[in-house]
Amino acid sequence: AKRVGGGEIVIRIVDDLKDESEPYRRMVTETIDEIIQALGVADVDSGLEQRLLDGILYAFQEQTSEEDSEIMLNGFGTVINALGTRAQPYLPQICGTIKFRLHHKSPQVRMQAADLVARIAVVMKTCGEEQLMGHLGVILYEYLGEEYPEVLGSILGALKSICNVIGMDKMTPPIQDLLPRLTPILKNRHEKVQENCVDLVGRIADRGPQYVSPREWMRICFELIEMLKANRKAIRRASVNTFGYVAKAIGPQDVLHILLNNLKVQDRQMRVCTTVALAIVAETCSPFTVLPALMNEYRYPDINVQNGVLKALSFMFEYIGEMGKDYIYSVATLVQDALMDRDLVHRQTAASTLKHLALGVQGLGCEDALEHLLNYVWPNIFETSPHVIGAVLDAIEGCRVSLGTHRILFYTLQGLFHPARRVREIYWKIYNNMYVYAVDQLTPCFPRIEDDENNQYTRTYLELFI
Repeated sequence: AKRVGGGEIVIRIVDDLKDESEPYRRMVTETIDEIIQALGVADVDSGLEQRLLDGILYAFQEQTSEEDSEIMLNGFGTVINALGTRAQPYLPQICGTIKFRLHHKSPQVRMQAADLVARIAVVMKTCGEEQLMGHLGVILYEYLGEEYPEVLGSILGALKSICNVIGMDKMTPPIQDLLPRLTPILKNRHEKVQENCVDLVGRIADRGPQYVSPREWMRICFELIEMLKANRKAIRRASVNTFGYVAKAIGPQDVLHILLNNLKVQDRQMRVCTTVALAIVAETCSPFTVLPALMNEYRYPDINVQNGVLKALSFMFEYIGEMGKDYIYSVATLVQDALMDRDLVHRQTAASTLKHLALGVQGLGCEDALEHLLNYVWPNIFETSPHVIGAVLDAIEGCRVSLGTHRILFYTLQGLFHPARRVREIYWKIYNNMYVYAVDQLTPCFPRIEDDENNQYTRTYLELFI
């Protein structure tokens, strides 16, 4: 096909899409899928286009085995997406097939029909078939009572893709009807359902929050908290992002209250996801809305809560970057307190907070606060726990970027030639890191040595004055 053009090959095999043997039809579909993906449909004329769609519809409807469904879907989706606006005359017929198959008694067929809607939604939009999509949206909405979780997940995915392309304003069913139906589905424990449902709710929270009452959003927040326990990372990530959108929609205060209470639970994974959610809420609603409540929560005398607050600060400074310069002085005392804490994890998390903070405020004139916090980090270089020492070295590297290598060099010089080997080891490790990452900045720090007859030590480029 690459040598003679895709159209030439497709002409020769298109009629085989109606062959009696199903495995053969499957192979033909796969071949056409790959040819069109690689070469497009520019050399497919209108006669061949009709035969191609007729054949692929036949193959799609006639399949009986379950393992072929993904291949048929891919082939169908590729052909329709490649044709783009040329597919318009065939869309009513395709939608008729989809509607018929959504009523089918076999769950596999229903799932495949819903998946096909998700694949061709973009083409329906480019062809201007918004009315057809609205109609499909209503039909899919009626099927939200589906008992098979695999099928329900696909139906939610199809609704999500229709929402994406048609927009929240023109969506049928209207968002104020759709969202209350999604809230109970969030309780479903099947992974595919959870992922698609949270994605859809997040999309609505992002693009059309005004259609739903704040009370409904709060209800959704309580369901999302449960989602943070999910095994799949995609679901946890989607829930955390949705928290950000919901906070943007109804203001951060109520969402904050739920999340801060959640730091008190025992389950570590839940707490970590909560801290990420807090950081995202801080990023979407500006940090000043979240920081006062977060810092106040640090006074609660529970180790888990305090660690959670520090972790949330760490993620927050990672996300907001140079906006951190407005908040560095307000959190300095809190980080300082954590760096002096007896608990290892406190010191580790505070060191990683300092790393993100230092990297964010580079060159923005906050060196005094960083120098102050570096003085509290430095005594931790003799820790033996690998996580702690990793975080401490990261914090020192972050400070090196913002304060300049020469400042860190003055700290290291005192221990490079210490009599105890353990002391020397860590000091040389820090010095070697500086040597690897910033040897050019070390040059001015070395002493001046007079030239002798064999070697020239003077660095004239450092002695230039303007």
